[in-house]
Amino acid sequence: MKTKIVEKLKEVEERRGIEILLAVESGSRAWGFASPDSDYDIRFIYRHEKDWYLSPWEKDETIEFMTEDDLDGSGWDLRKTFNLLLKSNAALLSWFYSPIVYVKNERFYNLFKPLADECFSPIAVSYHYLSMSKKYLEACRSNEVKLKSYFYCLRTALTGKWILEKGTVPPVLFSELLILVDDVMKTKIENLIALKSTKGESYYHPNDWELFGFLQKTILDNEERAKSLKGGNSDKNQMERVFREILAI
Repeated sequence: MKTKIVEKLKEVEERRGIEILLAVESGSRAWGFASPDSDYDIRFIYRHEKDWYLSPWEKDETIEFMTEDDLDGSGWDLRKTFNLLLKSNAALLSWFYSPIVYVKNERFYNLFKPLADECFSPIAVSYHYLSMSKKYLEACRSNEVKLKSYFYCLRTALTGKWILEKGTVPPVLFSELLILVDDVMKTKIENLIALKSTKGESYYHPNDWELFGFLQKTILDNEERAKSLKGGNSDKNQMERVFREILAI
């Protein structure tokens, strides 16, 4: 499948006249709890030729595609990427920690990754995941729960907890977040991961109210503690220098 994905990305490059600088897996396959029928969520950063950036007119800065064999692609132009980095966009930051990489321009990565880490805003990213975890918690408040919803809630709640306890960009691999839970809860979650690997995306599971209570308590704790978090260290002048350097690669 990786070969097919890389071929699709090359086709997009040729058809749109762009260069893809980084392409990664961003969904449940990257998180480590995919179902057999999970899509491939391909996310990428691309650039145009220099002259493209000299136009005074607004241009489309996003490329999306969906194929019949479940390749869900979405990419951002370099200029849009920098604007999102300034806001410490949680999705963008996570791309640089994905364990599944399809395309990687090393010079781009080495220029951009330190900048991304510097711009990481604990409070902004924490509130992003807090909002998502509260939404997913409501989807879990029933006697039968879509297993996918449970894992989305677990991932976002534990990601928020990671930011509070570690103060760094959270890992993408869900298994790395499990150091934040006790052994009993870890075993319970790992058993659900094994189950999810055998079930389709639409599978509903009897609610585990102990797990629900853990999620509810974690989210409430995240919300209270997030108030004291700090912002990022964005330096627009440095970002502009790196932007120009990437265009010159």
